[in-house]
Amino acid sequence: MEPQLMARLDEVVAAHAANLEQMADPAIAGNQEKYTEVARRHSELRDLVASYQKWKSASTESIEAAELAGGESDPAMAAELRAMSVERSAEADRLEKQLRLMLVPKDPNDDKDVIVEIRGAVGGDEAAIWAGDLFRMYQHYSEAKGWGIEPMNSSPSEAGGFKEITFAVKGKGAYSRLKFEAGPHRVQRVPKTEAQGRVHTSVATVAVLPEVEDVEVHVDENDVQIDVFRSSGPGGQSVNTTDSAVRLTHKPTGLVVICQDEKSQLQNKVKAFRVLRARLYQLEMDRQHAELAADRKGQVGSGERSEKIRTYNYKDNRVTDHRIGLSIKRLPEILQGDLDDLIDALALDDEAGKLTG
Repeated sequence: MEPQLMARLDEVVAAHAANLEQMADPAIAGNQEKYTEVARRHSELRDLVASYQKWKSASTESIEAAELAGGESDPAMAAELRAMSVERSAEADRLEKQLRLMLVPKDPNDDKDVIVEIRGAVGGDEAAIWAGDLFRMYQHYSEAKGWGIEPMNSSPSEAGGFKEITFAVKGKGAYSRLKFEAGPHRVQRVPKTEAQGRVHTSVATVAVLPEVEDVEVHVDENDVQIDVFRSSGPGGQSVNTTDSAVRLTHKPTGLVVICQDEKSQLQNKVKAFRVLRARLYQLEMDRQHAELAADRKGQVGSGERSEKIRTYNYKDNRVTDHRIGLSIKRLPEILQGDLDDLIDALALDDEAGKLTG
């Protein structure tokens, strides 16, 4: 390990010691807001310091074993010590890589809940059916993670699935995992409505927005036009006899949010403002990061067949993530929510990019 990295880790150890003193300070312990911040910082530093101590031990043991092997007259004992040195050296290398990744600045949104929007794009009824399949995939994944799913708005398709669906996912680390799902998802399969057995290509877009509190993004209600109307189901038929559905139009940006899944107008209004805040926050994130588009199209793209982050090929039982060139031949399991192999690979690639960038 180079001296600069060791010096940085020594600074972390010093910060951890200072943090422990803060946690024992009665003045901080009596201030809930301050203590929560100090405790969060402690959680971040604790694992890093523990891994650094393990690296130090493994490195020292490797060197000591090699030195003992060099002075050992018994060939069998010398061989055993050399093997121990190699094993501890490999462990030190593994821990060093882990430490480098742990030092990558954390995305401040990683611990947030998320709002997910799925829309059928290219492919007509089949795109809507595909949007429904994606919703169920994320539903299964969230359940496996112990996260809660909260439906917010949906527009069902007569053929099945959804023209669009919006839902919240609540749980620790939800954004840190689901953020990699944002973009166009392409499916290649024979639709149920296809009489001649031809393979069709359809696309559904996924937007993943960190959910933010009003203190993070304040929305002035004077900037919002609020319309109410009767909610509708497939084909536009009314499913409610009261004006419970809510449409928000944010005048400065032109963003429109509709919520109609709740029977209460007030509940739909509250949910709509949550979605609006998340979209406005995403717009600000996009503005601050030049590599993202100036609006939500930076996530969902145009929805054209040629545009995709991932392809689900039913004939070959294959899912390919085009961002990292990874193909996995377990399509049924992935559609049942077994996404960790894909997301782990994307997270590792993202961290490596931050290290080299």
